Amino acid sequence: MFELIPFGNRRVNVYDPFRAFDEMERNFFGNDHRSLVSTFRTDVVDTGDAYKLDAELPGFKKEDIRIDVENDVLTISVERKLDESEKKQDFVKRERFYGSYSRSFDVSGIEVDAIQAAYNDGVLTLTMPKKVENAPASRRLEIQ
Repeated sequence: MFELIPFGNRRVNVYDPFRAFDEMERNFFGNDHRSLVSTFRTDVVDTGDAYKLDAELPGFKKEDIRIDVENDVLTISVERKLDESEKKQDFVKRERFYGSYSRSFDVSGIEVDAIQAAYNDGVLTLTMPKKVENAPASRRLEIQ
């Protein structure tokens, strides 16, 4: 395909093999393929006594989502599998990606046993209560 070059662009004609590979990848996958494939977006809000994590997972079934906690690390994993009926179709253009995606979060200040999860309208919501810090007990000693 032909590219339009802006009028003010004065490039020196030096061959750069890495630029050629980047352009080939960009033409094949599109300009923003890395942001679409690599991960899913999340928001974390401090609600005072807990953190609320919202993860955008549109198009996933609840059965495709796994939430694991190990060594103070919470990992959200999802997998989109290719349907057998879709393999037989002749696509003109395909923008939906298939594969595994995951994100990990440090939950060292979280009460792990009390985490609650809900999935509604393509958004996974985790409510993660903060650990209550025990203040050291104070007492007055009598002098004898």
